[in-house]
Amino acid sequence: MQSAPPRTHAFGHIPGMVSRLVWATGTQPALPFDGVDPTPDIMGFVPEPGETRFLVVTFPPDAVFAAPGFDPAAAAQENLATSPGLAERFEPDGMHTTPTVDYAIVLDGEIWLELDEGRSALLRQHDVVVQNGTRHAWRNKSDRAATMAFVLIGARSV
Repeated sequence: MQSAPPRTHAFGHIPGMVSRLVWATGTQPALPFDGVDPTPDIMGFVPEPGETRFLVVTFPPDAVFAAPGFDPAAAAQENLATSPGLAERFEPDGMHTTPTVDYAIVLDGEIWLELDEGRSALLRQHDVVVQNGTRHAWRNKSDRAATMAFVLIGARSV
């Protein structure tokens, strides 16, 4: 039987945006699996060193953010409630940095990865990016949603 992950949220204040926390591990995952889904009890979407988070996010076109009636304050509050530990890291322009090694895979659509100094790269379906604590933002300049899978691995700063 298939169902949505228990930490799935379709945003009300960002039409078309969907966040799914699919799975999480602690620093020492135990085998065999005990059958208890760890995601409902996760307090923060950014893993501590050695922990992991597996997220699938659907990004609406950027035009959603420029639409009449879009309420950035309400969207930010919803994001804080939905993605604790991650939402607090977002700058007003969407740039953010996490203390993680991230594997990012475009599952559907296309999206721009924006980096510091205005550098950016267009990513299409099945493209993969590995980031190491990189300051970045995701921009969907197309007219349809883009869905990405992310594995975040908590890293320690040296």
